[in-house]
Amino acid sequence: MQAKRIIPCLDVDDGRVVKGVKFKGIQDAGDPVELARRYNEEGADELTFLDIGASYKSRATLLDVVRRVAREVFIPLCVGGGIRTVDDMRDAMNAGADKVSVCTSALMNPSLLSEMALAYGRQCVVLSIDAKRSGVDREGQPVWHAYSRGGREDTGIDAVKWAVEAVELGAGEILLNSIDADGTGAGYDKDLTGRILDAAPVPVIASGGAGNLEQIAGVLLDPGADAALVASMLHFGKTTIPEIKKYAESKGVCVRW
Repeated sequence: MQAKRIIPCLDVDDGRVVKGVKFKGIQDAGDPVELARRYNEEGADELTFLDIGASYKSRATLLDVVRRVAREVFIPLCVGGGIRTVDDMRDAMNAGADKVSVCTSALMNPSLLSEMALAYGRQCVVLSIDAKRSGVDREGQPVWHAYSRGGREDTGIDAVKWAVEAVELGAGEILLNSIDADGTGAGYDKDLTGRILDAAPVPVIASGGAGNLEQIAGVLLDPGADAALVASMLHFGKTTIPEIKKYAESKGVCVRW
């Protein structure tokens, strides 16, 4: 069985780690460099750095913070937020990123995924999907739309269909963010995660809603996400990386130590 990954997420705005609920009610959660150092020492498998203000404020990713974070970690680092061109990707990679994630820019210009994959390889291209339930289809099955600009704009694009198209264009991994579950502690959107896993033949990182250890282990077992993103539980001291891995392993999840 392939080992599952536990990935802390640093949502950064104005140089500080922040966290909200359903992309709203943002509160300070600490210094990104200090948190990165802690999670690296605890045994995180990767680290995701998202400059959440970059897209809607139309400013570049805070590369100085990325550089400082990169100096503290010896695990893969994914950087997202404000990456609109291959040149932006190059800047992030030069600052220390191992791969980059794109959301709004890919929705506005899908060919960007192909350009990025051609330049650096699809293993360095992560499609971030901010998805929110928008009703049901004719068969009564739930439908999710992909949102842009930090979860502020409904594109009307079916999130599952977008995942399939994006992989065909060059995305090598999907970071799946449930807006409905984000920051609630009510658990990951397992229905959404399962649909994306069934549709897209690339690793899928489940994100949004982790409130306890059972929920983290659960999304890794069923529907079987390749990785779980965790933020609030770690930032606010509810648990640690070793505690998450120990519990998940006790439930049958293969983890890295």
